[in-house]
Amino acid sequence: MWQRFAPALPANPWNWIAVWRRNFLVWRKVALASILGNLAEPMSSLFGLGFGLGMIIGGIEGTSYISFLAAGMVATSAMVSATFETIYAAYARMQTNCTWEAVLCTPLTLGDIVLGEVAWAASKALLAGTAITIVAVALGYAEWSSIPYALPAIALTGVTFASLAMVVSALAPSHDYFIFYQSLILTPMMYLSGTIFPMSQLPGSFQRIAALLPLTHSVDLIRPAMLGRPVDSVGLHVAVLCIYGAFPFLVSAALLRRRLMR
Repeated sequence: MWQRFAPALPANPWNWIAVWRRNFLVWRKVALASILGNLAEPMSSLFGLGFGLGMIIGGIEGTSYISFLAAGMVATSAMVSATFETIYAAYARMQTNCTWEAVLCTPLTLGDIVLGEVAWAASKALLAGTAITIVAVALGYAEWSSIPYALPAIALTGVTFASLAMVVSALAPSHDYFIFYQSLILTPMMYLSGTIFPMSQLPGSFQRIAALLPLTHSVDLIRPAMLGRPVDSVGLHVAVLCIYGAFPFLVSAALLRRRLMR
């Protein structure tokens, strides 16, 4: 059984870098458009909701609403960037362009490819989340000292949602099915995880559900860091995100091996 599963795992700790580098060299040609595209929606939400609702709500949890919202947008941006890179770009490289088939003719294993794709998606999530963090800091909605503490949480968020999205890519018959993941999973998660309003405003049953969601733990790491506050239960939040990142990675590797061997 292990011999059947082994080809779906990385061959060694560094082969994935070749996949990451290949994706980076391709992305570099459209880097500016990609960065602007990743920033457009979260920045419009930040300023639209921040200034619009902020004028009505005023302060929230001891800070301005736009400062509260900024951290939520950083986590959401990392989630969306990692997810879209995986379910659209990585899926195209696997299914449409047959890039993975070409890579598998080299010494790299399927596990190397999956790990490289997850690392690349996490890198794009880190870039998107960092850009919004810098904008928030420059406008006075976060602390400059928060950036070194927020970056690891943003990167871990990227890894987590890239791994989850890789399972979706492994199961989806075509890219048309990705809209269900976006509308049924990502959008409700964004509203339940305290990105736009405090979780304390939710009914008790919804709060218990929200506590199980990975985005909730991402926000609970990023928001205190950006606001210069101590983070409670750091170990728990990191552990949950690691579990959501590691287990789906193994599941997706096994599912993708079965799919590509059909």
